[in-house]
This record gives sequence, C-alpha cells and structure tokens, in this order.
Amino acid sequence: MKVEVLRLRPGQDLKQALWDWTRDRRPSAACLLSTVGSLDTIDLRLAGGDRRLRREGPHEILSLSGTLCLDGLHLHLAIADATGQVWGGHLLDGCRIFTTAELVLGILPGWQFERQRDAQTGYPELEAKRL
Repeated sequence: MKVEVLRLRPGQDLKQALWDWTRDRRPSAACLLSTVGSLDTIDLRLAGGDRRLRREGPHEILSLSGTLCLDGLHLHLAIADATGQVWGGHLLDGCRIFTTAELVLGILPGWQFERQRDAQTGYPELEAKRL
C-alpha cells in the first residue's frame, strides 16, 4: 500500500478536497486510513436515504472512513459537538473545515474500485476487482 497525507485548512470543503485529490492522483483504488480535525459546517445524509442533518458550529471529527475512486466517493463521518453529543452519517458536500483536518489515505495497488448502480439498492455501489 502507498500512503499519502493531506492537510486541509479552514474553510475548505472536506468532500470536495477528497474529490480533488482523487481526480488529481487518479488512484485505481484508495481508502481513508485516518482522519482527525474539526468542522464548522456539517451536512450529512442519515440512514434511510432521505433525511439530512445540518449543523453549524465547531465539531470534532471522530472518524471519517470510506473508499475513493474516479467513479465516486463513499464516505461516512462521525463528529462530536461541544457537549460531546455524537452525530454520524454519509458525508455530503458543504462540510467546511474549522481549524484543520489531517487525512491519511491509502492507495491500494493491485485493486480496481468502480461504482455501478445496483438495481436492489438504487445507489452506485462498490465493485472491487483484483488486477
């Protein structure tokens, strides 16, 4: 596995930055290994597909996990507010960095990730193939 590190600055959009990284590096398959930092704007799709959670104010990133390929990103975020309340869901555009975000990404040689619309779920789902 090849490892890359990305540091985001205040105001950057977390998902857009990961999409930019994916388009620039063009990995055949990649994943997030570690993420820490903070956000001041949160937008998540909650389980079930239609409900969203939008929040303002500082939140600590507890974890961000997911897969990245040129066909798309699939990212789940867990965050905590100033009281310790934890929220989580599918990362959407518009989650803005508060102070920083430190991301460690793994590029997976020998693998190809693709996203194909799944008739059962209705979503573009991961298809992983060994090269």
